[in-house]
Amino acid sequence: MSDLTKAIAGVRSRVARFQSSRRINEENTKASLIDPILRALGWNTEETDEVQREYKMKSTDKPVDYALILARRPRLFIEAKALGENLDDRKWANQIMGYAAVAGVEWIALTDGDKWRLYNAHAAVAVEDKLFREFRISDSAAITEDTLRLLARDGMGEPLLQTLWRVQFIDRRVQRSIEELVADADTELLKLVVRGSSGLTEKDVRASLVRARIAVTFPVDTRPLPNVKQGSRVADRAAHRDSTPTIRLAKSSASKPRAGVTLSDLIAAGILSAPLELRRRFKGVDVRARVDADGSVIVDGQRTQSLSTAGGIAIARVRGVDPASDSVATDGWSFWRFVDSDQAERPIHALRERYLKRRGIGAGQIEGSSSAKRLRPKP
Repeated sequence: MSDLTKAIAGVRSRVARFQSSRRINEENTKASLIDPILRALGWNTEETDEVQREYKMKSTDKPVDYALILARRPRLFIEAKALGENLDDRKWANQIMGYAAVAGVEWIALTDGDKWRLYNAHAAVAVEDKLFREFRISDSAAITEDTLRLLARDGMGEPLLQTLWRVQFIDRRVQRSIEELVADADTELLKLVVRGSSGLTEKDVRASLVRARIAVTFPVDTRPLPNVKQGSRVADRAAHRDSTPTIRLAKSSASKPRAGVTLSDLIAAGILSAPLELRRRFKGVDVRARVDADGSVIVDGQRTQSLSTAGGIAIARVRGVDPASDSVATDGWSFWRFVDSDQAERPIHALRERYLKRRGIGAGQIEGSSSAKRLRPKP
């Protein structure tokens, strides 16, 4: 049995005892639950060249509970809370994340001695998406020991942690894009399914996609992997993917010519009667917005001139992230729905199609993506 396995077993026993008898404070949490894990990972908790408590870059800074030092440089910050403290409070992660960014430390951990959260502070995404792994020592899952081993002193200088993070980061973005593709029944997915399903109409497929509950999951690789060498296939693959940004869904080429139509155009033509309530059910949550008489859209107390921006704000709120820091690409004309005069719920692009039909303008005769660009009359 390895030192880490023994340490985990000891901490697991103490967590059960402390939780059933009494609440312990932060200092005792560090001494009884966190320090034993660090020592088992090869960190000398008595040597300040390796582990510094109450670490500060400057005397005026707020201290970090632990800074794990390698080659005279902090490699990992650990923010400790008393056992049972609510780690879901975003202020804890935001607090240490901001300090890590200033200090140039990529990896941070937030823990109450039982529950651990490991974050990549340098990832250019919202705080929630910086999360790499989350586990409890009181659970017997293999991910607990395997993830802790990534924090071993002998391995912190290797690129393995970064490689695994990159793979998970890509998988998470792919998963989100696929789920959004399925959630929106007016995307290219609809056309692909119709083409591949003989005898089904677009109405049939759209109704089926709305009913569908499709989950996309990627297994977490908990195997103890060997050190990654610079020329290895895994490292090469990760380096190649570093140039791949967030995956975005390709928009239908048929939607581009319609980009010049604005909500103000629809209001002026009498096709849209403002105020108009917009709605959408996204990931099981009902979201609402309102189109005002000036063509602006109000969503979650914010006013915007763009249906797509409004849709992005709504999606971000459902995900529980800050729309200001995590912009979401979406087609607002397909995302938002309204109740039509016949009481049927339709995507708002149905009103745009009526406008185009009334003007006698073909799709190919509308230019540009800016709302300032106007329609060109049919000759």
